[in-house]
Amino acid sequence: MIKISTLSVSCLSHPTFDVDTFIDFLESQGLTWIRSESSTSAEELVEASGRLCYMSFGPMIQSPRDNSQYILNLINQGHESVLEHINWTFLLTGVSRAFTHQLVRHRVGFAYSQLSQQYHDESDAEFVVPPEVAGDEELFLAWRTHVENCVSFYKKSINDIFEKDKNFDLSKKEKLRALRTASRSILPNSTETKIIVTANARAIRHFLEMRGAIEGDHEMRMVSEKIYNIVSLDAPAVFQDFILKEAGKNSARVVKLV
Repeated sequence: MIKISTLSVSCLSHPTFDVDTFIDFLESQGLTWIRSESSTSAEELVEASGRLCYMSFGPMIQSPRDNSQYILNLINQGHESVLEHINWTFLLTGVSRAFTHQLVRHRVGFAYSQLSQQYHDESDAEFVVPPEVAGDEELFLAWRTHVENCVSFYKKSINDIFEKDKNFDLSKKEKLRALRTASRSILPNSTETKIIVTANARAIRHFLEMRGAIEGDHEMRMVSEKIYNIVSLDAPAVFQDFILKEAGKNSARVVKLV
C-alpha cells in the first residue's frame, strides 16, 4: 500500500535587520531617522535601503510618508530592487515532483536544494494525490493501482540491474547512483519530494503574481497561499497589494490588486 503525503511549508529563516548598527551609521553622518512605530524589521530594512540612495533622513528632507506608504510608493514607481534585501528560506515537504518541475523555473532571486533521487532510495516514497483524483473514488483506485505498480517496478528494476550489471569499474557510490538513475525513470510525477527554497521579496512577489491564482493548478495555489501567509506577517507593507480570495472548498488564491 502506497503512502499519501501531506503538504507542509515551514519557514527556516526570516529577514533580520540590525537597526542599532544602522542608527549608529546615521549618527556618524549627523542624521536622524523618523521611524514608523508599527513597522517590522523587514519593512524597516527596505525603507532604510531606499532612503540611503538619497540620504533622505531627518525632518528637513524626509518625506511625510509612513513606512507602509513609502514602500507602496517604491512598488508603484517600479523601484523594487530594494525589496531584494529581505529574504526568506522555506522548507517544502509533501510536494510532488510535478510541482517542483514548475517551481524551479523561477530562477532570478531563488535558490534551491532538493532531495536527490539519484542518492535517495525511493522504495518507500510517498505520493501526492491531485484533488481531482482524490475526489473521485473510482479514479483514485485506478490511480493508486498505477502508482503501486510503478513502485513495484522501481524496486524490481534496482534489484535486476544490480544482479545483471557486471560493470565493476564503478565505485559503490557511483554504482548506486547508476542503479537509482535508471530505476527512477519509472516513478510518476506524483512522487513526493522535499526542497529548501530561499527567495527575496521581489522574487516572491513575482512568483505570487504569476502562480498564486492559477485556477488549474491546485498544488501551486496551496503552496503560494502558505508562502504568502508567512511573508505577509513578516513584511505586510511589502505585500500590501496582494490579498487572499476563496477559490472553493479548502482552497484560496493569492491575487495581486491592480
